[in-house]
Amino acid sequence: MTLRDEMITVFGASGFIGRYVVRALAKAGYRVRAATRRPHLAHELRPMGVVGQIQLVQANLRDADSIARAVDGADGVINLVGILYEDGRQSFDSLQARGAGAIAKAAKEAGITRMVQISAIGADAESDSKYARTKALGEQAVREAIPEAVILRPSIVFGTEDEFFNKFADMARFAPALPLIGGGKTKFQPVWSADVAAAAVTALESDAARGRTYELGGPNVYTFKELMEFILKTIRRKRLLVPVPFLAAGGLGLFGEITGKLPFVQPFLTRDQVKLLKKDNVVGAGGEETGVIADLGVDPETVEAIVPGYLERYRKGGQFSEAPEGER
Repeated sequence: MTLRDEMITVFGASGFIGRYVVRALAKAGYRVRAATRRPHLAHELRPMGVVGQIQLVQANLRDADSIARAVDGADGVINLVGILYEDGRQSFDSLQARGAGAIAKAAKEAGITRMVQISAIGADAESDSKYARTKALGEQAVREAIPEAVILRPSIVFGTEDEFFNKFADMARFAPALPLIGGGKTKFQPVWSADVAAAAVTALESDAARGRTYELGGPNVYTFKELMEFILKTIRRKRLLVPVPFLAAGGLGLFGEITGKLPFVQPFLTRDQVKLLKKDNVVGAGGEETGVIADLGVDPETVEAIVPGYLERYRKGGQFSEAPEGER
């Protein structure tokens, strides 16, 4: 492989989507500086490129000096830092709002104008959800520092390590029922992590993408209930699907937050996530100001093509389980 001269710094490189972005950049020949809080736990990134292509550096978004070191000498920046729930000092505001702004400010001071900010569909500065609100504030902070930055807003992202399909499939192994928050009517347009990574690389390279916002979704739209039914069918388990009104779901979210304070326990639901579920999470019509994934040259994969390959481990007997008579 012939390496390019360009160095791209990736913040959140060791996260779920970050690993796919690092792999896509390495495949495209870029030298990659993977910025993460704990580089000693991210050695699996190095084999994604040739020897010396991927460099691990320590960076904490609450430490401006570490951010400056991470972007020094880089030709472009991709920021993927985000969280699904708050945990101690890891708050939505510190990471998704102020953290994104700190990265953009450091990049600007380093003379960098090529930046991709990974946000989320539903980002709204007026939202009741802290997650959605801070995503929007992060977008604003990035654009104030680097007007040419590209904003990518994916719907829920699926992939081998995702925290959606895996979470509910794992829950179905032990629980007699799965909850349908708000009746399961909320709509989603899941997008594959590798497609998000491909979109991020194109957004970084394309002059036509500069300064634009893109909403990223897969080819199909599903209700929450349809996704739960798909999961159960895929893992070949029969479970009740119980509608839970949003008011009651708020109580479940509070319980989830309380249990999430225990060591090594992740909350299965939070009150902020319940607020997010009150609005559909699908791509708009696109247009002059907001593009879609196809505008970045990506033909997205379907849930049906990818997800069964990594949910089979939740079946009785795992990958060696036999399909029912009617499915053979």
